[in-house]
Amino acid sequence: MTQQIRSVASAVCIAALLPIGMSTAHAKPKQCSVAVPSNPQGHWSYRFIDGRKCWYEGNNMLSRSLLQWPAPAPTQSASNEGATSVLTVKPRNLLESQAWVPDDSDSFEERWSAIRN
Repeated sequence: MTQQIRSVASAVCIAALLPIGMSTAHAKPKQCSVAVPSNPQGHWSYRFIDGRKCWYEGNNMLSRSLLQWPAPAPTQSASNEGATSVLTVKPRNLLESQAWVPDDSDSFEERWSAIRN
């Protein structure tokens, strides 16, 4: 009898918490705004996303995964409207890179001896 009560109580708890988890899992992402609108309707909150304040309409502490910045609009000038760009430079092999050494006429030892004398 005690086992049945525990099973029923567990099922009730799971059923009660299930809508909470589903609402956040299926929630639509909200668009971030740089600032609160001049005439806000409703409650506005913010979270720091990518180092900037992301203002959104809704409750405090909304999950960061549900917030996103709007995609930047593609910019296209009139001069290259129909042009397409092709990458012609091969990527460099970073293992073959060489360090640049400045060509200083005076070395550390020469500068040190000038200070000491």
